[in-house]
Amino acid sequence: MEDTKQRILKKSLELFSTKGYDAVSVGEIAKAVGIKAPSLYNHFPSKQAIFDAIVESTAAHYEKDTGRIDIHVQNVKQDCPTFSHIPEQALADKVRQIFLYSLHDKQISQFRRMMTLEQFRSPELAALFSERYVDRMISYHAGIFRSLIAGGEIRDEDPDTLAWMYVSPVITLLSVCDRQPEREAESLEKLDAHVKLFFRTFNIERGEK
Repeated sequence: MEDTKQRILKKSLELFSTKGYDAVSVGEIAKAVGIKAPSLYNHFPSKQAIFDAIVESTAAHYEKDTGRIDIHVQNVKQDCPTFSHIPEQALADKVRQIFLYSLHDKQISQFRRMMTLEQFRSPELAALFSERYVDRMISYHAGIFRSLIAGGEIRDEDPDTLAWMYVSPVITLLSVCDRQPEREAESLEKLDAHVKLFFRTFNIERGEK
């Protein structure tokens, strides 16, 4: 059974992801949890503290879950062997797996939607949004490509540019599915085509191994 603190985080994330941070009151959160507003302050000193805890807990949740499928965005070196000499279909399957996880895991999808709203509320949250959903992904993939280039597996191109070329369509397709869930099947087809075209264009081995 969830403890009160976890229920506060869960219900707050649900509310923030649909209404936005500013539109949700502490009283509304307490009502959704099933407690009185003063009781909420026994667990968090402020609404901002709840928001900060959501950011922290979601990062831990993502790290734990993606670690099970050998994706560690926080540790490029750990993942380099996973992508070394990976066949085309295996790569497409792995990308689809992380895409579907990001799309359908409730906490992850609600957090992304919350941050999509909150990026316009303050420069600090805009920076956090960019760091989580753009900068970190570009840096991670550039590191993977740098390793594959050094190993002679893919063409010797600028790894940062390769990362932008690879990641941007994935982010776009995820955003499309967030806005229009009915386009998931179409988006998965485009994702698969994108990954395989990228593989065939830049992989020196051409999927022969």
